[in-house]
Amino acid sequence: MDQIDVMVADASHEVYVDTILETITAAAKVRGTGIAKRTHEYVAQKMREGKAIIALCGNEFAGFCYIESWGNKQYVANSGLIVVEKFRGQGLAKRIKKAAFTLSRLRWPHAKLFGLTSGGAVMKINTELGYVPVPFAELTDDDAFWKGCEGCCNHDVLVRTERRYCICTAMLYDPEKHKEEEKTNFVNEINKE
Repeated sequence: MDQIDVMVADASHEVYVDTILETITAAAKVRGTGIAKRTHEYVAQKMREGKAIIALCGNEFAGFCYIESWGNKQYVANSGLIVVEKFRGQGLAKRIKKAAFTLSRLRWPHAKLFGLTSGGAVMKINTELGYVPVPFAELTDDDAFWKGCEGCCNHDVLVRTERRYCICTAMLYDPEKHKEEEKTNFVNEINKE
């Protein structure tokens, strides 16, 4: 298998935006789940701002994830995680998610990281990173975030329950609950050098 590079996306990666959006839509259709729809310009802007992770096998698109901050940067979401089918089963989703997690922690070290997912594989990755399942009430109350759910086929569930429940599982990483662990990891990294 060829080398797959995982990196922070930039303006040079905008050529992949339509492929990314098509891949996300197709995967949601196959799984029969909802997905927050994003425009070409929205994803391109994330790349230009350095708020996206892209995986490439040479020049071939392999995977993607983007970052959004909400609630006056108190919350950060890693969204749109996708791996092209032929590259699945190689741990690529985990590499992309870990890169997005690291980038989020570097840019917003005090923010709570969260995500909504209906996929077991993503729940497993999130758990390994320190996320825990939480009620929707523990997520951002930023209406702009929740507006993104309007394109999902399950949006009616969210509306009916007044944003308390949906098909997705809410997962949260609270840096305050991981301070000691992060300090230990940092010291261990320094000692390796």
